Amino acid sequence: MVPGSYGETFVRISGPADDAPMVLLPGLNSPSLFWQPNVQALSAQHRTYAVERPGEIGCSVCTRPISSLAEIVGWLNDTIGALEPARPIDLVGLSYGGWLAARYALAFPNRLRKLVLLAPGGLMPTNWQFIVRALPILTGRRAAFRWFVEWLLLDVGRNDPARVELSLERAIMSYRSMRPRRLIGPVRLTDADLAGLRTPTLFLVGEHEKLYSARKAIERLKRVAPQIQTEVLPGAGHDLTCRKPARSTAKFSIFWRNATLGACHSENACGAHWASPSLRFTPISRSIWMRWRAMWTAWRRIPSVH
Repeated sequence: MVPGSYGETFVRISGPADDAPMVLLPGLNSPSLFWQPNVQALSAQHRTYAVERPGEIGCSVCTRPISSLAEIVGWLNDTIGALEPARPIDLVGLSYGGWLAARYALAFPNRLRKLVLLAPGGLMPTNWQFIVRALPILTGRRAAFRWFVEWLLLDVGRNDPARVELSLERAIMSYRSMRPRRLIGPVRLTDADLAGLRTPTLFLVGEHEKLYSARKAIERLKRVAPQIQTEVLPGAGHDLTCRKPARSTAKFSIFWRNATLGACHSENACGAHWASPSLRFTPISRSIWMRWRAMWTAWRRIPSVH
């Protein structure tokens, strides 16, 4: 446990103390055990710190709510400083954790060696299908949770249905057990924010990403932040770290060794990979999108299912 201004932060530590430090940030309301499929391989090369944010599901103890972007970035900086006061770190974040990692990199670039963003929030507008599926969860009905979770984790469910059931139970427990709280962000990352990421950065996304279009996200990054390396993980969605743990951690290793990333980083290969047509709004779907968008505040209470 790491004491701080907002309570005590629970951290799972693995790997030799002398190895390069790495901090792992999971998605919203996800515990440190989220990294279980990846931590053994990651800890073979790093001293890993899997952090649980105070006020979310897990073992951290929150004594004062985090209420602003500056506070949550400050909490992370204090935690990293307590764990590694001198050495720069590698920072990995998924979804909400990816958004927070990007915000931290903008505020404290000198504390980082490299940055890995796994389908980070705040990069693109949220897919309307995601919102349509997520909002019924506010009814608290198990069927609504299942409708959302099985869709979100479709790829991992084909090979590991037990993982989906575990995520379903965790989501229901989180919703029923935790008090509603104000969610900090994810505020959209602007073009200037992305262009301002000077830390060597890898953006990794599953080809079936549900939060937003993976293809459009890569197009945006190549346009406004060409210094960010981009990679698509075939056969995975928002569940990329548990659906393809070996391949995702292998991508990290290649990136850390400054090797050339996969073929999807090139224009020709990426175009071939995304040969299928993209999702387009019809007048009806646009109307649905605008209606659900007005319910954004309510959606923020929805728990994570990782």
